[in-house]
Amino acid sequence: MLCLGLGSNAHAIGPVEVPETWGGDLASRQRLSGDWGGVRDEMGKKGVVLDAKMLLLPGGIATGGRNTGADFWGSVDYSLNLDTDKMGLWPGGFFKFQGISSFGNTLYNEAGAMVPTNMSSLHPSFNQPSSGLMQASYTQFLSEQFGVTMGKMNLLDFTPNEFYGDYNTQFMNTGLNLPLAYATVPISAYGGGVMVLPTKDITLMALALDASGTPEENDVSKAFDDGVMLVSSANIKIKPFGLVGHQGVSGVWSDKSRFSLTQDPANLRQALLNERFPFLGNPGPILERILSERFPNLLLPIQPANRKENTWSVVYSFDQYFWQPDGDSKRGVGVFFNFGATDGNPNPVQYSFMMGIGGKGVFAGRPDDNFGIGWARTQFSEQFVPLLRERLGLGLNHEDAIELYYSAAVMPLLNVSPHLQIINSGLNKTLDDNNQLRNMSTAVEASLRMNILF
Repeated sequence: MLCLGLGSNAHAIGPVEVPETWGGDLASRQRLSGDWGGVRDEMGKKGVVLDAKMLLLPGGIATGGRNTGADFWGSVDYSLNLDTDKMGLWPGGFFKFQGISSFGNTLYNEAGAMVPTNMSSLHPSFNQPSSGLMQASYTQFLSEQFGVTMGKMNLLDFTPNEFYGDYNTQFMNTGLNLPLAYATVPISAYGGGVMVLPTKDITLMALALDASGTPEENDVSKAFDDGVMLVSSANIKIKPFGLVGHQGVSGVWSDKSRFSLTQDPANLRQALLNERFPFLGNPGPILERILSERFPNLLLPIQPANRKENTWSVVYSFDQYFWQPDGDSKRGVGVFFNFGATDGNPNPVQYSFMMGIGGKGVFAGRPDDNFGIGWARTQFSEQFVPLLRERLGLGLNHEDAIELYYSAAVMPLLNVSPHLQIINSGLNKTLDDNNQLRNMSTAVEASLRMNILF
C-alpha cells in the first residue's frame, strides 16, 4: 500500500514493534539510552512508546554540479505512540505524535539538481534548519479488516517499500524514495480516511487531505481552506515460487487552484516564485535569477495569472524478491520498479520512473545489513517554463539520478552507510559568480549517513 502508492506498511498508523527489553549491554541494546532502569520496558508493555532517532549526514560534491565542496546536515526525529488496548482503555486505538528538528546545511545549492539529493532536507522546512510537527493522529481499527484514521498525517510514514522509501536506512535521493509524479502532494497535512484489509495480502486505503498542509502549519482551522487532496491506493502481496513480492497502484486528485504552467511570459516570475512543490524542492529562485538577468522586462506581471482548478497523478509500483534464504521472508535480493504519470499542468512533472536492485541480510553473519543500486528519472512537463528552455537552452527535459549505498548495522542502535550519487541535472546551465550562464556538468555526490536510535 499505501497513500503514495508506495508501501505495504499498515503499521505506519497502527501498532509499533516493542522489543522484549530496551536494555542490555551497549553492543546489543536496541536504543542508546537503554531501558531507563526498567521504566521504558514497563511503559512499552502498557502501550506507551517514547522514541527518538538522529540522522547525521556529512557529504560533499566531488565534481560537477554548481559548485564542489562539503557540508553537514542532520535531523532529530522524536515520537510518542500510544496503544489504547495495552493501556487498558479500549481495543484497536492508536495515537501517534511525531516531530522533527533539523540542523546544518545541505548540498542542494551545490549539487544543482532539480530533485533534492537528500530526502531529509525536504522537511520540516525545505533546505533550512527548522522544527515542525509531522504527525498528531488517531487511528481506530473497528475490526481486523477495517479501520479509520484522522488528524495530522505524516505522508512519509507511508512511503517505505521492501527496497526503497526509508531515507534513514535506504536510498537518500528523493527520486528513489517516492514517485516525483506526486510533486504536489503535501508532506504533512490534516485529514482522515479509511483502511480496508479484505485479506491478509490485500490492503486498500483512501484519504482526504488538506491540499496545502505543511509540517509547520498547525492551525487546524485553516485546513481545507484552499482545497482538498484525495488519495487512494491498493496493494497486493504475492508469492510467486514462494518468493515475496508486492504490486501496487494509487491515484491522487486535488481541486486546489494552482498557477497554470501555461502563462503569458509576463507572469513567469509570479508563477515560479509563488507555487511550491513539496517533493520537488524549490526550483523557483534559481530560475527567477536567470529570468531577472536575461529577461528583466518580465519581472512585473501585467495581467492576471492563468490558473488550473484541479490536478491528478497515478502511480504503479512493484517489488519482487528473486532470491531468499529458505524460510526467511524478510531477507534476500530483489528488484523494484515504479512509474508515475500526471496531467503535466499544473504539475511540472509529466512522468517519473525508478528501478533498481535491493538486498536485505544477504550475508548470514550480517542479517540487518542492506544495500541498494537504483536509477530514477524525473521527466518534466513540456509546459514547464518553455521560454527559458527555448531561448536559453536550459534543458529542463528530464533529470537522472543513480545511487549506490550499503547500510551496515554496526549495532542495533547504530547503522552507518556510505552513499554515492551521480546526478545529471534537469538544468543544463547555471549562473556563475558574474551572473553569466555557464554549462553545468554531471554532479557526483558522496556522503556518509549515520542513524542513531536513542
